[in-house]
Order: sequence, then C-alpha cells, then structure tokens
Amino acid sequence: MSQVDQKNNELEEKVRTYERLLSVKQLQINSLLEVSQAINNNFSTSALFRIYEFILRAQLGIQKILVFLENEGWVCVCQSGTENDYEDVSVKDDLLPYAKITKLPEADNDKLSEFEVLIPVYHKEEPLAYVLLGNTQEDEHTSMEEKIKFIQTITNIIIVANENKKLFRKQVNNEVVEKELELAARMQSMLIPHELPEDENVEMDAIYLPHHNVGGDYYDYIKLDENQLAFCIGDISGKGIAAALLMANFQANLRTHIHRFDKLKNFIITLNEQVGKITKGEKFITFFLGIYNSQTRKLHYVNAGHNPPMLYNNGELTELHDGCTLLGMFDELPFINTGEVELESNAVLLNYTDGLIDFQIENGEFFGLERLTNYFRENLHLKMEVFNQQLLNYIEDKKAADSSTSDDITLLSCRFY
Repeated sequence: MSQVDQKNNELEEKVRTYERLLSVKQLQINSLLEVSQAINNNFSTSALFRIYEFILRAQLGIQKILVFLENEGWVCVCQSGTENDYEDVSVKDDLLPYAKITKLPEADNDKLSEFEVLIPVYHKEEPLAYVLLGNTQEDEHTSMEEKIKFIQTITNIIIVANENKKLFRKQVNNEVVEKELELAARMQSMLIPHELPEDENVEMDAIYLPHHNVGGDYYDYIKLDENQLAFCIGDISGKGIAAALLMANFQANLRTHIHRFDKLKNFIITLNEQVGKITKGEKFITFFLGIYNSQTRKLHYVNAGHNPPMLYNNGELTELHDGCTLLGMFDELPFINTGEVELESNAVLLNYTDGLIDFQIENGEFFGLERLTNYFRENLHLKMEVFNQQLLNYIEDKKAADSSTSDDITLLSCRFY
C-alpha cells in the first residue's frame, strides 16, 4: 500500500470517527431538545422522568437507574432495570452523606450494592435529588466521565423544571389565599359598624386593628328602641378566616336573638348554645355585652370571660366583672351573673381586647393593665375619637424596635352624657 493510500485510509478513519462523535453529540442535543419541549408543554414530573429513563437506557446504555427526588419529602421517581425493593433506603441516612459523585463500591453501602455510581444534585447547599446508576458501560466514542457529565446536565434541567413547578404552585396558592383574605377582610369590614352614635345621650368611637387582614375580634352597636341601645365587644379564639367566619356567624345570632328576650340572662344562655353548636367545643369567645337605657340611666351588662371594661363613674374608677365563663366552653353555663350600674353624667367606659395590654413595648415588657389604667385616668376629658387615636399613638411610641402586633387590637370607648 502506497503512502498516499495509507494517508487516505487514516483520513477516512478520522472522518468516520468525527462523524460518530458528531452523531453522539447530535443525539445528546436532540435529547436535550426533547426534554426542553416536554417542559415547555408542561409535562408532569413523572412524564419527564419517563423520557429521562429512555434517554439513559437507549442512548447511553445505562441498564439500572434509581432516582430519589425531594418533592415535599423524598420520593423515588424513577426505578428501572432492577426488581429490588428500595423502600428501606433512607435518603437521610443512606444518601445525604454523599455531597459529590461517588463510586458506590468504594462507599461500602450494602443497600445500594447493585449500583456503581451515585450522582447528587444540589442547589447551593440544599440536596434536590440523588441519581444511582448501575451496569454502566463505556463505549469507543463516549467515556463514562462524559456520560456522567451529560446525565448531570439533563438531570439538572428536569430538577430545575420541577422546582419551578413547586414555586409556581406555591405562588398560585399564595395568591389564592391572599384573595380569600382580601374577600374575608371586605366581608368583615361590612359587618363591623362604621357609624357609632354621637348625640345628647351617648358618644361612642371604636378602632379595630386585625393582626392580619382579618381577625377574631368583634364589636357591635344595636339600637333597641327609642331609649335603649346595646353594645358589645368580643374576642374569638384563633385568627384568620376561620375566626372571621365564626365572628360573622356570632354576629348574625346576636342580632337575630337580642330582640327576643326581656332578660339578659336568657339571651346569654341562647348565645352560648349557638356558639357550642357551631364550634363543637373547639373555639371559645370572650364577650362583654352592655345595654344602656338613657331614660333610667342604668347600664345592664354581662361579662363572659372578657377583659373587664374600665368605667369612670361618679368620680370613681371601677371594672365590670359580673357575668359568666367564656361562651362555647360548656354546653350549659355553670353560672350567670348580670351587673347593673347607674351612670352619672359624663361617665366614661373603655372596652378593649387583650391585644392592647399584650402589646410588646421596650425592654421586652408588655403595655399592660397599669399603663392602660394610667392613660385612662389622664385622658378622660378627651372626645372618644381623640381618646382612642391618642392611645394607639401612645403604644406605637413605646413600641419595641423589633416587635410587631401579635394579636388583634380593638377599642370601643363610650361617654354617657
């Protein structure tokens, strides 16, 4: 064979080698394109891993495949070429120790003895997946090292797609929750009275600050007849939509039944029964209800386990305690006491929920009852609207730099002329 023929043969062999290499690369590009198109078409995670399995087996010659994926808990998403049961494999104990590509015979792990290579997939310091490969073979065109690099690439693409799906679902869920909260807040705003009486008999003002958009605090005002008005404040256990729904139901029962009873005691018994039916003993309501008669100047009230309202009357400061236990705690209330106070001119009553006295201020302290009592004494002369607003400004001024409102805050202040 002449030198020319020999060089031609060598050149032809190189061309064939390059053509085979080009064919391998083209196959890999086609595989990546197939996976990308499947992701763009929003294929499920299981469908993506079926494509993944085919690529590894048919195109790379990998005979055994096992993939564990972190998907709100570790799950096996791909198992091929092995009939063994790997339910006893603990990702935490058996796989998490490996943070880099590992040859398993060197790892001395009996549970994974039929696999040869472990490929961990991380995002920053968080493990997202573990790929185990068995019966791996090199061929004349592609080394095992090159195959592993390609497997890492295609695995990362699918894992990133799965993470994006999770983030998208989370975002959608958050948006749904946010819309539900906004709707609940609008509904709750419609239930709370925005106009309170200010006439020759009484002046009222209220502020409601839910911890989130919706909360479990409640206040209300109902004109019963020409001389009588009812007002109340309550605190429902829990927060959020569940508390808001219970509050709405409670208000409906209160407004439905308050005109049916002459005696306050019987009305409270009915309210307790209604709360028990709704909550099955799982939620409770602290509640204060007052009924004021402007003709007799008498205030009748019941305190159902609520923070005792502060009353300034005839030069003295007292608290209104008489009542019963929380509503909804017992099927039948063990006792019910009703209170009665004759109000002198210019008497002032402050109703509040415990979010006010539990508000955290400097030095890790709470606003507390003593500070509230001092503020009450010093600001009785103010109009009720100004009294409430300055009280909120006062606690905000004392607010700790790193604290936030941890509970709903509600004020209902009343002056009786």
